[in-house]
Amino acid sequence: MIRSAALSALILLSACAEAPPRPDAKPAAASRKQVLVPGSGAAPLSAVVRVGDLVFVSGQLGFPPGTRDLVPGGIGPETRVTLEGVAANLAKVGLTMDDVVKCTVFLADIADFAAMNEVYAKAFPKDPPARTTVAVAGLFKSARTEIECIAAARP
Repeated sequence: MIRSAALSALILLSACAEAPPRPDAKPAAASRKQVLVPGSGAAPLSAVVRVGDLVFVSGQLGFPPGTRDLVPGGIGPETRVTLEGVAANLAKVGLTMDDVVKCTVFLADIADFAAMNEVYAKAFPKDPPARTTVAVAGLFKSARTEIECIAAARP
């Protein structure tokens, strides 16, 4: 009896399962990549991309707006300007730092962790996003840090 019920359940589940997509079927619109903010043209990348409910912000460096030179002063000011760049790109698509769910922080020197973390904490004072921090061999223009983030889109 139990075996018969289990077999009936399997048959019912397989009957309800979706058929595999046809080769000529187009993907659902929600799964398509949508470039929200194009790159500056200096590099082959998009600044902000949305896929479904996720918004990806490309890695930011400590360049003040309109420049390609790092802010002086080391890791503290670089981290501040980097996070301001993330916030500015999010604002372009109607989001804020409160919408960020994950960040990856790249450090040219892991010894800068505490100083970076002090500034980073100010950008996310409540319910900070998940984060990964890694030390790398080098960053563009000898930057001390680069930060990329993922945000949850608003309905």
